[in-house]
Amino acid sequence: MSSAAQQASGRRARHTAVTLGRHRGEELADSFERGFAALAELALAGVQVSARAVDLSTSQVLFSVDDHVVMPTASVGKVLLLIEVAAQLENGTASGLTLLDREARDAVGDSGVWQHLAVPSLPLADLAALVGATSDNLATNVLLRRIGLEAVGARTEQLGLTRTALLDLVRDHRGPDDAPQLSIGSASELTWLFAALARGEIVSRTVSQRVVQWLSLNADLTMAAASFGLDPLAHRSPDHGILLVNKTGSDLGVRSEAGVLRGPRTGVAYAVSMAFDDSGLPARLRVLEGMRTFGLDLLEYVH
Repeated sequence: MSSAAQQASGRRARHTAVTLGRHRGEELADSFERGFAALAELALAGVQVSARAVDLSTSQVLFSVDDHVVMPTASVGKVLLLIEVAAQLENGTASGLTLLDREARDAVGDSGVWQHLAVPSLPLADLAALVGATSDNLATNVLLRRIGLEAVGARTEQLGLTRTALLDLVRDHRGPDDAPQLSIGSASELTWLFAALARGEIVSRTVSQRVVQWLSLNADLTMAAASFGLDPLAHRSPDHGILLVNKTGSDLGVRSEAGVLRGPRTGVAYAVSMAFDDSGLPARLRVLEGMRTFGLDLLEYVH
């Protein structure tokens, strides 16, 4: 077996080696009861639910609900693009100062600010920052054209991820020949990925830190992170002892979030994804409320 294959095999083993459980210990037996009850209620109402939380210090699983199920994760998969961008910056394949032009084939709506700006070209590193800050769809497509979706896929495989992938560029409409989702992922793999980023273990410490810096700009605190009490536009430094790095994804009938939350007492890596009938606003609001209940449990655990 090659060295790269051995590394990938070892990473896959680490994904599954932790003993499953809902709680850290008897002294914290009620830590996630509200979140579990809220997500169970959603599941009974027909929502597909997947979630996981892991203590950063002990790697013990604190909470898990169908965490190996592959779920649509919308823009959460863009973190895989950011990892490959950072890796190419480190190995010299790409330069952060290289100006990239937006072209007509890159055009896409929804999230992001570049589509609303006059400037037609931006440095590669700035586009990565836009993806981290606003999940910028146009910046994502321009980066994918430069970095390559195949390179992102190869990096994902090298990391040992088998249930998590960025499948396509961002499209306003998906046809029968397009990938059905922008990205997919399992809560188990996503919590491992974010914990490893926090520890500096993804590709290298430099690559991990660069990705964490981009993700620390994320302004979407509407899901689980809505319970953390942070300023959505400025939370790169600890606020009341709370520090967050996260990535979210939203699509019709999809809400997903993965991240690392640190507090005065400890830290957690977490992921939660929901797939639901989005035909009415009440259903969406119930999903968001369930995610925020889970988020409140996370906050109380670290604080």
